[in-house]
Amino acid sequence: MKLRPKILLANILLVFIPVISIGTISYTIFSNAIETQSSNFYMVSLMETDRKLKFALNEITTISNSAITQPVIQRLLKHPDVELDHDMRQEINNLLIHHPMIESFGLYSMDRLVYSYNEDRPWSEIIHQPWYDEMESADGRPVWSGPGENGSLIADRPVLVHARVIKDYYSLHDIGALVITLKAELLEQVFYDTATMESGDVLLVNHRGAIVYDKSGEHMGEEVRFPFLRSRSQERNSYIDHYLGEESLITYLPSYNPNWYLIAITPTKVLQAESAPIRNTALILAAFSLLSAWIFDRFFVSRLIRSISSTVNGMRRVEQGVFTRIPAGRSQSDESDMLVHGFNKMSSQIEELLQRVKVEQERKKEAELQALVAQINPHFIYNSLESINSMAVMAGNKDISKMVVSLGRLLRISISENQELIPLSTEFEHVRHYLNIQKFRFEDGFEFDIDLPPHLEPVLTQKLIVQPLVENALYHAIEPMKQTGFIQIRAIEAAQEVLIEVIDNGPGFDEQVLLNLWERPVDKKYKDSGVGLRNVHERIRIRFGSPYGMMICSSPGEGSIVRIRVPKILPQEEQLERAVLDKPREGMG
Repeated sequence: MKLRPKILLANILLVFIPVISIGTISYTIFSNAIETQSSNFYMVSLMETDRKLKFALNEITTISNSAITQPVIQRLLKHPDVELDHDMRQEINNLLIHHPMIESFGLYSMDRLVYSYNEDRPWSEIIHQPWYDEMESADGRPVWSGPGENGSLIADRPVLVHARVIKDYYSLHDIGALVITLKAELLEQVFYDTATMESGDVLLVNHRGAIVYDKSGEHMGEEVRFPFLRSRSQERNSYIDHYLGEESLITYLPSYNPNWYLIAITPTKVLQAESAPIRNTALILAAFSLLSAWIFDRFFVSRLIRSISSTVNGMRRVEQGVFTRIPAGRSQSDESDMLVHGFNKMSSQIEELLQRVKVEQERKKEAELQALVAQINPHFIYNSLESINSMAVMAGNKDISKMVVSLGRLLRISISENQELIPLSTEFEHVRHYLNIQKFRFEDGFEFDIDLPPHLEPVLTQKLIVQPLVENALYHAIEPMKQTGFIQIRAIEAAQEVLIEVIDNGPGFDEQVLLNLWERPVDKKYKDSGVGLRNVHERIRIRFGSPYGMMICSSPGEGSIVRIRVPKILPQEEQLERAVLDKPREGMG
């Protein structure tokens, strides 16, 4: 992606998206707050409605409680064949019909209607009522059945039914039943003052989902399938669901009557109407941010891109060796003009530097010729060692011959190799020749073992990093020992790394000796043997980075392990690295 669309995208990400995000978050938080407040409002309203409902129904329950224990009703149900006189009828009526909402009642023995007021349904019809089984199982407690569940809506005469079994005052045996029919206005009075929002409704629903009563009076007798009706949860709650095909906030409260629920319905569009200004403001700000981004791109970014493009084209010409100045304004009004002026200045300086480099390259070639001449001395040493080896062979001294051969090969690797990275096989060969020479000095004072797996032989490592460790083991571990020492040199592959370990069975060192060994300068006796341990560690860190280097593990009487950790570099990877490093030099030439 080029710079101009990147800047445009950045404007969108830094302005447009934050505005939309803030608007969305604000809208969501405000909507949730309104939903929570609405739910709390309805919860309070439903609790007040339930309190009124409880009071209204308890009034009727108190009347029936008092009536069914009166002797006149008890005698009548125990002796249903006794003919009632005027006084008994008057007494029964006074007990049950003095409440204005009571429309009718009926006293039933266990098989027929005994006495009634505005009630003519026989016992055979009563036992088929939807509330009859519930009345029997209530064991004398009153059972309520609203207009939407007792079938009274079918006859267009909605009523509220209060039914209960009557027991003998002394033996508590069932002796009959009382059925009181109340006007539906009782529920209307209860729900009349229930507070609702615009387009909202309040329902009284039984546990089967039938709407017993609703404030609007339009849905009595219908069935609903709210989730809490199936779970029978008694916790107060609210949630969003669909009611009559419209998304609504449902707030429910279990009524004091265990068979009923009070439910408040509010369409979410009513709730969202209050948060609509926030949404509209967010959309306006989003449109404004897009317009601002376009204006910024049109009148500022395009000019900046032209300056940068001119500079890029100038850089490409510089890569081709053409140093042409970029046209620029006289005044440096902003950073884009400063960029052009800076590039022109840099271009002229590069041109001057290239001339200097050209001169230095010529001087470097002269130095390389002198270095070729200087290589005569190492060749003289090799030829001299070959002569000594020939004389030792002629004299029959194989030990001197072996020592001279090892020394010659040791010098060839140390002096002649001009590459910084060499194969592990060459590095281990160098160590082997060094140990062969030391065997002549220590005689039978130590043994050694070199373990290099074949698949690790071509792996490249830094030159002359193992021999100083072996030298340290000889002088610090093997030389002080009275018994035969042992040195093991091995290479181990670990993921993308190679571990080189030098292990000895010497007396080992405690922590303080190790610290002193690490900090003190190199002793005189191995100034001629190469670099020290600290030098090896620092060379590895400089070459490969901080994760790599050297670690020493030792304890008194347990010997020592010195481990080198280097990356696993194959020959083709080293060639690629060298090509990358040499490319700038070729360009400079």
